[in-house]
Amino acid sequence: MDRFVKNDAVSFAQAYCQNPVCVPSRCSFLSGLYPHVYGHRTMEYAIDGECVPMFKELKDAGYHVWMNNRNDFIPNYKVEAFKENADTIYFPKGPMVRAHGADTGEHPNWVQRSFMVGVIPEESEESPDRDADAFRTLLSFIKNRPEDKPFCAFLGLFNPHPPYGVEQRYYDAVDPTLIVDRIPTPKDWGKLPAMLKHLHDEMNLKLTEDDWKEMQRLYYAMCMKVDDYFGQLIALLEAEGIYDETDIYILSDHGDFAGNYGLPEKNQNTFQDCLTRVPLIIKPREGIPVVPGVRNGLVELIDFYATVMDLSGVEATHSHFGRSLRLMLADSNAGGRDYVFCEGGRLANETHCMENSPFILDCYVPRLGGQKNNQLHTKATMIRSKDYKYVKRLYEQDEFYDLNRDKMELCNAIDEPEYAEKILEMKMAMLEWYQRTCDIVPFAEDGRCGNAFQTLIEQYVPDELKAAYMEKARMGGYTLDEFETMCQNC
Repeated sequence: MDRFVKNDAVSFAQAYCQNPVCVPSRCSFLSGLYPHVYGHRTMEYAIDGECVPMFKELKDAGYHVWMNNRNDFIPNYKVEAFKENADTIYFPKGPMVRAHGADTGEHPNWVQRSFMVGVIPEESEESPDRDADAFRTLLSFIKNRPEDKPFCAFLGLFNPHPPYGVEQRYYDAVDPTLIVDRIPTPKDWGKLPAMLKHLHDEMNLKLTEDDWKEMQRLYYAMCMKVDDYFGQLIALLEAEGIYDETDIYILSDHGDFAGNYGLPEKNQNTFQDCLTRVPLIIKPREGIPVVPGVRNGLVELIDFYATVMDLSGVEATHSHFGRSLRLMLADSNAGGRDYVFCEGGRLANETHCMENSPFILDCYVPRLGGQKNNQLHTKATMIRSKDYKYVKRLYEQDEFYDLNRDKMELCNAIDEPEYAEKILEMKMAMLEWYQRTCDIVPFAEDGRCGNAFQTLIEQYVPDELKAAYMEKARMGGYTLDEFETMCQNC
């Protein structure tokens, strides 16, 4: 991926997701909408109803869409929903991830809720790798792609996701001496979100610094596995002669503690950079200007949606809040957003957002236990600029971090007088953001008087002029009689 960015692509080093867990994040970046627009703040509510995902829009526009079932945005894995979004859907063979071992007691550390498994055996017929199977099938699809239409392929991988387990060759590829020190476990949890202390206390991990370093190594090795897949994909696109004409996107829906703050995994309503700052790499097709390298301007994952729609030439079927990154691809000095946002948690009465499930593995018990507590699982929203981060929390103390002084986000400065003006400024910016993005009005009109105008257009106006006359009706200024006369004359 580093070579890819150096030679052909742009890495957006300050890209932020809009929710720190998978389903809400994917619903957001596949629609260009913030989670609050349709209430996507829980793992149990996927895209449905009026919220239209990108893949359906591309499919309806003539793309052949391929995807594997690891997508986390289709409701309840409904076959009908898959068919709306894709022409080809692949359900890989094998377990969700071969590193799972808790059910057999195979990995004692797993039971201790560290999510650490370690080196796992290579794939075999008896133990297939679901990611590898999906990847092999994607390569086969590309070799046998349809010749009569463009294609869009979406490969959703499990790696790098807890449990932390990976094959020996990827583990060996990571030099442990290059791993930077983790963000330390806080000595004072007092002003930090209560969910963090809850997770720390409930997990009760007795890990040494060497253990935490091992967790980081395993996580990076899982990233290395994805990097290996990506290299094979690029080689195939080049061999097929379609690399130059293909838009390529790499992104992740959320980050991972991976030892930071003395925690593994993630949670749903805190917004540390290790959870919210994610990879976003884009290579446009030949003919679209690009200056390869790294951009440090702030961007959001909803900008992925806007960029895909822009570069593919497909018009969005709904209002959205993403900004195409086309200009930043072409200009290494182009700036990004003033602020990025992330949101999660729930109201006290939103018990359906606790995400209770009878099928949860032991390792998830601390997080789901915390989500049953109204104080811990409070609804919260982050606004982040280049230098500062403010988090509004409903049922506990707000957060404010000076990121120049406190890059690790360990010292909540919400009560420090010197930041009072900056905090107020960011609160007002959040208020304006909420007003701009609180809802969208569907393009389709049910109408009132508009129905009468539409009836006249259908009755009198030729097909090639209908859109223009509909625009006249929308702009107004005509009585119904005047508009009828105009249509009849047409």
